[in-house]
Amino acid sequence: MTLFLSRPRPQRIAALPAMLLAGTSLTVATMHPAFANDQPLNATAKVQRGFKPFPNFAPLVTIVKPAVVSVTVHFKINNTAQTGNQGQPRSPFQFPFSIPFPHLQKPQPVEAKGSGFFISPKGYVVTNNHVVKNAKSVFVTLSDGQRLIAKIVGTDPSTDLAVLKVTRSKPFPFLELGNSKKVLPGQWVIAIGNPFGLAETVTTGVVSALGRDIGDGEYDSFIQTDAPINEGNSGGPLLNQKGQVIGVNTAILTPSGGSVGIGFSISSDMVKRITTELIKYGHVNRGFIGVQAQDVSPEMATALGLKSHDGHADGALIDETEPSGPAAKAGLAPGDVITKLNGKTVKDVRDFALAISEVKPGDAVHVAYDHDHHIKSTTIKVEKFPANAQAAFTHVSASTQQKAELGLVLTLLTPSNRQQLNLPMTAQGAVVVHVAPDSPADQAGIRSGDVIVGIGSAAITNPGEVIAAIHNAETHHAKAIAVRIMRDNQAIFVAIPLPKANAKK
Repeated sequence: MTLFLSRPRPQRIAALPAMLLAGTSLTVATMHPAFANDQPLNATAKVQRGFKPFPNFAPLVTIVKPAVVSVTVHFKINNTAQTGNQGQPRSPFQFPFSIPFPHLQKPQPVEAKGSGFFISPKGYVVTNNHVVKNAKSVFVTLSDGQRLIAKIVGTDPSTDLAVLKVTRSKPFPFLELGNSKKVLPGQWVIAIGNPFGLAETVTTGVVSALGRDIGDGEYDSFIQTDAPINEGNSGGPLLNQKGQVIGVNTAILTPSGGSVGIGFSISSDMVKRITTELIKYGHVNRGFIGVQAQDVSPEMATALGLKSHDGHADGALIDETEPSGPAAKAGLAPGDVITKLNGKTVKDVRDFALAISEVKPGDAVHVAYDHDHHIKSTTIKVEKFPANAQAAFTHVSASTQQKAELGLVLTLLTPSNRQQLNLPMTAQGAVVVHVAPDSPADQAGIRSGDVIVGIGSAAITNPGEVIAAIHNAETHHAKAIAVRIMRDNQAIFVAIPLPKANAKK
């Protein structure tokens, strides 16, 4: 039995001290007019006399439920290795979407369930990409039990969103996408979905945090909530108290497979932009300026001589530019640090990626960047993100030489090792053939097989240039050196501390 304890009315609060001062006399307590009709104490009666439980989501849920649907997917699998994200955990993160019969070893038709909701009376349904990925057929079940065949209008794996379309003779109830910029930690939220096949399940909680990066993709910026989200909730709405969708439930942090109060939702502002593109084009057109970048760590800030605060330096460090890309044409080069886009500070790579992705191809973006300790600015015309962005980059990366103090042994990049490392024949640089254990290079993360292609913003073509650049940095009493390497066909910067400089401190 649940006991609702009411808050005393104002007049009772005022009378309470007088009652206590009078001692514990039963006569004094029963004579007080505020309690005259409450013998014996009836908490239920007090609730019925005007106490309103807070919060009461029942009226809201009654109105919005018809706009929330169950999504059923049919597909074939050979074994669990072929199911992708559908029900398979990414430790410690797991998408809340389940597959029955996970141990089937031969091709079988499999039915799986997720959630979704209408965003238009015309029958457009939002759900997660991982819910409908590899689907052979998709069905949507309404709150009244009606089951409709759904067409996949478009999907966006980068944000894990998908749009479906169903039709019938009369309009569909739908939910309004709210403004996620107004969402605050601590506010009440409601999640509605189809966990474990239990349709129209309602859970409540609060917003725990904003802008969470869970390492799922470059556009991560999730709303974290403690409203219970479980397998099958994927694609369902996260609502505010106005009945507006502020997020789409997509992932959970769980050591057990069930909800532990840490769930993640895609923000409604992102959902608006992505679903609009999917409905219009069937895919998302993202901005592209032709750079690969990384965060500026404290060590890298020291190596590049950048200002940092609280152990962090703002900006996105360019690892590589696509030779014929917009950024390269505008004069940006590896080693430059992008600090602002259209006047807004770039805090990190995720901030940078989100900002560029939201620029419409064909539009221009004003970029401020640090180049060799000088702040420069330029305007870049943003292009459409290519189908295979990685392929757009052409990587420019004698005898064996070594730098004993750093623990590096280097050799010239030859046609043979270019082929071994799967590099283009035009690639130049110095191959790391050995890293001394516990050396500065080892501690910085350099490993055998890395190709040093640059020191700071200067390109490297051979081991001798690496040694010369390190000597030059030591001569100028640098504390660390920024080394640009190619690893697994990807360019990154690594900061290596200089022992001589550190020894002088």
